[in-house]
Amino acid sequence: MKALSVFSKLLHPNMLARFAVYARLMRLDRPIGTLLLLWPTLWAVWLASDGRPDFTVLAAFAAGTFLMRSAGCVVNDWADRDIDGHVARTASRPAAQGLVSKSEVVKLTLVLCGLAALCLIPFDFKTWLLAVPALFLAFTYPYTKRFFPVPQLYLGLAFSFGIPMVFMATLGEIPALAWWLFAANVFWTLAYDTIYAIADKADDLKLSVQTSAITLGRFDAEGAMLCYAIFDLLMMQVGLMINAVWLYWLMLVAVVCWQWRFYLNIQTREPQACFDTFLQNNKIGLLWFLGIVMHYAYI
Repeated sequence: MKALSVFSKLLHPNMLARFAVYARLMRLDRPIGTLLLLWPTLWAVWLASDGRPDFTVLAAFAAGTFLMRSAGCVVNDWADRDIDGHVARTASRPAAQGLVSKSEVVKLTLVLCGLAALCLIPFDFKTWLLAVPALFLAFTYPYTKRFFPVPQLYLGLAFSFGIPMVFMATLGEIPALAWWLFAANVFWTLAYDTIYAIADKADDLKLSVQTSAITLGRFDAEGAMLCYAIFDLLMMQVGLMINAVWLYWLMLVAVVCWQWRFYLNIQTREPQACFDTFLQNNKIGLLWFLGIVMHYAYI
């Protein structure tokens, strides 16, 4: 009877409404962030295992990616609640609208982090230690927009820390290959999040928020493309280190073609075009994942 009572409370319309707010706070309706965080994690899982991923590693890091991205969104939206309300694209976020309290944010963050920590149970203590700087970067990123001229670089570090964690969980060490991949993902994140920042540039200038798009000035689009170029060069280095077959290099050609299309789209600096281009980066992550998978399938 007690279990039935708890279940009925969970299904109460008021509780369901709260769950809907929490889902929006976690951005469950906008999975692009999870995908952009998941692709480099999957790259690392395949590379660390020589194309034979362990199911435990794959499942644990996939679930952990989703949970930590959700926790990061909760913290980010609470930290930016006074800013988001003045930006057209983010004004409808729950924290900006005052739909959640600080207590709810803290409790939800703790639950998500607790669940993410459970994903690390199968791995050794060194993998757990790497989770500490990853957590620090994820939760301090929102505040870098107040003083750091390139907060997108800081986000790149936060979005890349799953890579060395995967290698440590799989191999018990972090080889040079992992750090090359880490660096590549930092520049990929810097590229697509600069494009994302271009979309909000007018609002951010009014609010005195720091972004790479503002720091780069009229060369913001070109700066994003330079980051893509560095990302491509670093992925070429990854390919050389694994003696990649032609299928991997074919994906490089496809990626460069997509990036050129991105540049044509963002040259106008039109906000919607820039935001749509940001979303298209999911295809870049998928292409490189296919390149890595096909390399190991071919050999």
